[in-house]
Amino acid sequence: MNKGLFLFGLTFVASGAFAATVSRIDVSGNNRMDAESVRILADVRVGENVTDVRTNKIAKQLQESGYFSTVSVRMDGGVMKIKITEAPIVNMVTVEGNDEVSTDDLKKEIKLKERSPFDQTVIGADVGRMLTIYQRKGFFGTKIEPKKISLDDNRVNVVYEITEGHPTYIRDIDFTGNEKFSGRTLRGEILSREHAWWRFMTQFDVYDEDRIMYDQQMLRQFYLRNGYVDFAVKSARGTFTPDREYYSVVFDVDEGPKYKIGKVKIDNPFDDVPNDELYDVLKVSGGDTYNVDKVEETISALRGAVAEHGYAFINVEPVPTKNDDARTIDLNFKIQKTNRIYLNSVNILGNVRTFDSVINQLIPMRAGDPFSLQTIEQGRQRLMRTRYFKDVQMVPSRIADANMMNLDIKVEEQPTGELSGGFGWSNINGFMLDAGITESNFMGRGQTVQLRGSIAQYQKQALFSFTEPFLFGRALSAGFDVSYTMYNYKHLGGFGYDRDSLTIAGRLGWQLTDHWSQTLRLSASFDQNYDLQVGGWQKAQLYTLGTYLKYYNLDTNFEQNTHTGLVGNIGVAYTGFGGTETFMRYSADATAMVKFLEDRWQLRTSLDFGYIQTIGEDYVPRVYRYFLGGESLRGFDIAGVGSRNWAYQSYSLGGMWKVNGSTQLNFPIFIPDEYQIKGFVFMDYGILGKPPAREDTYLGRPNFIDSGIRTSVGVGIYWNTPMGPMNFSWGWPLKMGEHDRERRFLLSFETQF
Repeated sequence: MNKGLFLFGLTFVASGAFAATVSRIDVSGNNRMDAESVRILADVRVGENVTDVRTNKIAKQLQESGYFSTVSVRMDGGVMKIKITEAPIVNMVTVEGNDEVSTDDLKKEIKLKERSPFDQTVIGADVGRMLTIYQRKGFFGTKIEPKKISLDDNRVNVVYEITEGHPTYIRDIDFTGNEKFSGRTLRGEILSREHAWWRFMTQFDVYDEDRIMYDQQMLRQFYLRNGYVDFAVKSARGTFTPDREYYSVVFDVDEGPKYKIGKVKIDNPFDDVPNDELYDVLKVSGGDTYNVDKVEETISALRGAVAEHGYAFINVEPVPTKNDDARTIDLNFKIQKTNRIYLNSVNILGNVRTFDSVINQLIPMRAGDPFSLQTIEQGRQRLMRTRYFKDVQMVPSRIADANMMNLDIKVEEQPTGELSGGFGWSNINGFMLDAGITESNFMGRGQTVQLRGSIAQYQKQALFSFTEPFLFGRALSAGFDVSYTMYNYKHLGGFGYDRDSLTIAGRLGWQLTDHWSQTLRLSASFDQNYDLQVGGWQKAQLYTLGTYLKYYNLDTNFEQNTHTGLVGNIGVAYTGFGGTETFMRYSADATAMVKFLEDRWQLRTSLDFGYIQTIGEDYVPRVYRYFLGGESLRGFDIAGVGSRNWAYQSYSLGGMWKVNGSTQLNFPIFIPDEYQIKGFVFMDYGILGKPPAREDTYLGRPNFIDSGIRTSVGVGIYWNTPMGPMNFSWGWPLKMGEHDRERRFLLSFETQF
């Protein structure tokens, strides 16, 4: 017989010996799941010809379904016998022992769910994901042990028992290859920090590999801002210290040469867009150090300048030409030509609560207007500043074969009611408790309703306020306020009076320009005053009509809490109309600020003026005059300067006018910026005018009348705590009067929750 044919026949016989045709499928061991469901999961049918290999695949398929803890599949003649043990059902999944990571954050990583089959592979993956969270927070020694607790009815509870290791801090951060910038400078440009005891409020000193990757990007951006376009991080590695308690991090960098900007050119394809306007908005010029941020700012500025002429969605491509010999980079900003675009429609989407009319009042664009990215962004900023919305998206869409654009304004609303409270302390009012409720979008109409109350050692106040921002559908804000205030100043500093005051006021405001606004206010105050110098309680009614102009123009770095710009107020008010008091009050104040040195420093100067003009022979009681001292003139006590009664030398007589101001330099100190702690130095100055002429004497003896200038200098610390701002300042008078009262230390602290 041919040898090849013999081997073929033997193989055929052997193969047939291990194959069988399925005539019936028997399932045993199932309690919860019916037999037919098991057959469906096995994916086998009567009449199918199966081998041992196929039988093993069926068993593996059933096992991987996760419903069974054990599976056995075998052929007994033509009968396939599937014997299973059902996996327990998970009754409850919990975590224990976690302090550094919240239970909610850990449960987001747990895929094993209640009422699902118990699956050991899922549990292992859950442990891995939770350990990753701990490692990102620096807890590399954390151990997680899953425990299975058996219950009746084939149910189990699963408990992830966590033993948190201590965080692995970064002991030191070093740099190699850096010659142009010191290690201290580079450490300030990355997010990771070396461990110190006072970093207890952040996790930046805990080793995190993801953060180290981000640090590399921050280093590259820093060098690109300073002209080093070839900069590269060759390696960034973290290694355990010998005691395995800390990490040492080393960044190996290649700085490369420094480049400056050479020639700057703009390719402008629009005849009706003046080149001068485009060159005026350039943020870069020849000879400047190359700065990638300035290049991006230039692209944005060019887009905005062209968009103001109605050309939307233009593309500005900076084409750099690198000159290695001269170490310069020529920049050619190429503007892509498009047609002028107009708005066809403005559609508001997503607002369930807020009326369309409220949103339309806030946005500056209408159908038919030229399409302007700057105007659209201005509208988005206005909507976001209302805090009615969690997110606002401006989504333009081009109309085919037309120079028209539809604009969809997609808003995501958020709760606008606020229940707040707080506590604080200041030299003027002492310890204070404060609580209130505010709704800034009442009934979806943009109206603001506020109810607030505060109790302090020297002052108590209750306030109800209502504001309608669009009166009669126009850009007019109107509202009213009702307040009751009790001033317990009789034994405080130099005030020497108590006052209970109920005030009812109505107001009307409108915007004059982008930066100027005006308010008209009519108020009625019903007071009871107790003056130590006069003795006894006296009633007073004040009916006041005033108008106030406000100027506001600030550029703010919210991260550094620094500003550049000017804020000012001018006010004129007449008190009379048949009340017990008649006088004119003039007021003005201005504050100018400038931020510099990467916006971390700020110079701030302010000037405040007030003048009370008597009408006829009317007398202005002391409680309505001006006082200086405390926070208005640091280094001096509250109401601690100016004229004094000879019999009550502790108390100021106040003044009919005042001028006071301050110049202050705010600067970062050695504590990292993320703690929002800054130091400051200041110089305060002020003049408190004389009281009315009848205060020249008291009981036939002359009082101490003084309207000389006062000055002081000092230092302080500002801390923007998570609970609220705190101010510590120490002031020293440079020029003071004979009867002035000093107060070197001032503290103010207020928090809200």
